Order: sequence, then structure tokens, then C-alpha cells
Amino acid sequence: MRTGLCQTIEAALGSFTEWLERYGEDSFDHQSFFAGPVGGRAKALYYRKPLLGTLAVAPMILCEAFLPSARKLFWKPLRFPIADAHYAMGFAFLFESTQRETHLKRAVHFLEVLQQTRSAGFEHYAWGYPFDWVTRNGTIKACTPLITTVPYCYEAFSQVYRIDGDPRWREVMLSIARHALLDYHDVVTSPTAASCSYTPDPKDKCGVINASAYRSFLLTKAAQDFSDEQFRKVAEKNLNFVLESQNSNGSWFYSTDGVRDFVDHFHTCFVMKALVKIEQLTGNAACRQAIERGAAYYINNLFDANGLPAPFSKAPRLTVYRRELYDCAECVNLAVLLSGRFPELDRILSGLIADLLSRWQKPDGSFRARELLAGWDNVPMHRWAQSQIFRALSLFLLHNVTAPRENSSGAAVRPLAFQSVNS
Repeated sequence: MRTGLCQTIEAALGSFTEWLERYGEDSFDHQSFFAGPVGGRAKALYYRKPLLGTLAVAPMILCEAFLPSARKLFWKPLRFPIADAHYAMGFAFLFESTQRETHLKRAVHFLEVLQQTRSAGFEHYAWGYPFDWVTRNGTIKACTPLITTVPYCYEAFSQVYRIDGDPRWREVMLSIARHALLDYHDVVTSPTAASCSYTPDPKDKCGVINASAYRSFLLTKAAQDFSDEQFRKVAEKNLNFVLESQNSNGSWFYSTDGVRDFVDHFHTCFVMKALVKIEQLTGNAACRQAIERGAAYYINNLFDANGLPAPFSKAPRLTVYRRELYDCAECVNLAVLLSGRFPELDRILSGLIADLLSRWQKPDGSFRARELLAGWDNVPMHRWAQSQIFRALSLFLLHNVTAPRENSSGAAVRPLAFQSVNS
């Protein structure tokens, strides 16, 4: 049954899909300022010599804050596999809630694109960013697989396979799972835990918490989808690393390297989403306890006085914006997964949905990217975060139009479209 809110969201998503058809599937990105040779060298200098580098990156930071459209001066629109995966999932959710075949065809389209854009030079299916990504630890070359991208692709193929049963998707899923198992390395952090690498590079130092969370979820799901104990064993070690890295106040730093000890909104959501999905797949009690502590911190520290997502609770640097579409998208995703468990989060979700539909969606159907200190960043960026908000709102719609069922304890729950392939 469709409530008034569901009808409003369905109309908003319809407007968005029409915009996407007109706009196309390439876009600028949050990193466009630094993805080209000029911005990349400036950013690298900033990491090597912060004082001199600050002068070099200042023009890009000022443009980011006051003239977002200047991205076109620094780099070009690109296709992002992580966005294609989110669009595939979003259209699959829309098909499940509306039963419109056009949505399923769009989901299949994005899967076929992912098959064509996989990273070259790897035996198994894998994806990364389509630009050279300058980081604190060096430059990650374009199309290097990232464990923070690959799980979304696995979920996308899994979601559509659950709908149409096409064996092509299952073959890709198994290949993705083997990539996640074999092409990343681990650093032992305790007798039962290990941190996984962000990329397949053997020099990757590990320690990024959401990377291990992502891999643990992917391999946990693959262990059930393919009845493979090897996947489960590695997933368990990465999960234990995430659990052991949780701070006493319930938060997680970005990394355990002692340098990137910031706490931000969407990375917190990444970690908690993985834990919730693992808990739903396995019933892991340690996950449940970590989720409860993490949710308490999240609710109390990562929202502003208006109940809207705040970028950081502990910021690594000066923030030149008020709110971030990516934070909003991940908040919706997490709140839907936790629906009914934390009443305050349910209340926050209600207010956020209203704010997204009233202030963030533009007349053309797309969403604003950032609320700046003065004005908005209105540049549509598929990875940051048009595709994420589309998926999140599509999941919210599915969750609210699907009739509840009862779990083993008699509590009403709603299917969330990421069940095991074998379920």
C-alpha cells in the first residue's frame, strides 16, 4: 500500500530518472579538482610539504567552496563504476516496489556496463576509480581495484540475480568474491583479527576500518551465497578487526594508523551498514553490541541542532560546507537498515526525507551536492552522490511499500532486498 509519502518519493524518483536519461551517465566528481595533472600535483605537494602545498591547493579549495562549477577547468566528466553499481541497485529496488519492467531493464543495463568497465589486468572482476587518486600514502593509479568499490558491485549483481535468476550474474558474483578473497592482503592485528588492504598493492599498509568492514560483509555474504567456508574464515578476521577497533565511546576512526583519526558521517555509516548486514546474515551477537554502541554515538554526535547530518564529529581540517549529500544518502541507507530499532534514528530519518525532498531536489530532478557556507554546490556528480541518494530513496520506498512479515521471534520486519542468493 502506498502512503502519501511513498507517492511523493516515487514521483521524486521518477523525476530523477528522467533527469538521468537526459543528463547521461558521465559526470564531474568531488575529486575533479585534483584528478587532473595540475590538481594532482598540487595535492601531492600538500602531503609532502604542507605549508607550501597549502598555497598550491588554495585555488581549488576556494573554488570548491565558492565556485563549484569551476571543476570543468581542472578535469573532465567520467563514468564511475561505484555509481553504476548504485544505479543498478536503485533501479532493481524500484522494480521490486513498482513491478515496472523498464526499471529492471535499466538495472540490467548498468550491470552490463560494469561487465565492460572492469579493471584490466586482473583475473577476476574488480573495479576502482577512473582517475589517478592522490592520497596521503601515494597515488593510486586509475582503475586500481578498491575494496570500497567492489562490494557495491557484488551487491548490485546479487540484487538483480535475486530478481531474474540470470546465471550470468551469479558467475560474476563468484568472480568478484574470489577477487576479494585472493587479491587483497591482511595484516594481523590480534590473535583473531586482521586488517585488509585498501587495494591489491602489496605495499598497502592496511588499517582503514571501513575497508575491512566492506570486505567482511562481501565475503560473509559470498560464504552463504556459495556455501564456501574459506570466504567465511577471512571475513571473520576482518570483522574482528572492525569490532576491536571501535572506540570506547562507540565511534570508529577512519584508520588505525594514528594519523587519520577523524570521525565523519558517511564513513561511520559505511562501517555500521556492514555490521548490520553481517548481523542480519549471521545473527552475530558481537555485531549487535557494536551496532548498539555505534548507533548511540552516531545519533548523539553526527547530527546538528536541526537533526540533519553533520559532516564530522571530529574533523581533520577546516570544513568549507555545512552539509553533504553523501552524508544524507548514507544516513537514509543506515536508518532504513536499522528501522524500528532506534526510535530517535527513525525520527531523524523522517525529518531528513522531508528536507531532501523540499530543499535538496532541484526542479530538473537531480539533487544538490552540498550546502555550502553560502549557497549550494549544484554540480551533479554521480559518485558524489546522485547515485547514492537514488539508491537510498529507492530502498526507502521498497521498505515502505512491501508488506511486513514476521521473523522467528514474531517481530514484524520488512524484506530489505539483500538476502542471500540461496534464501
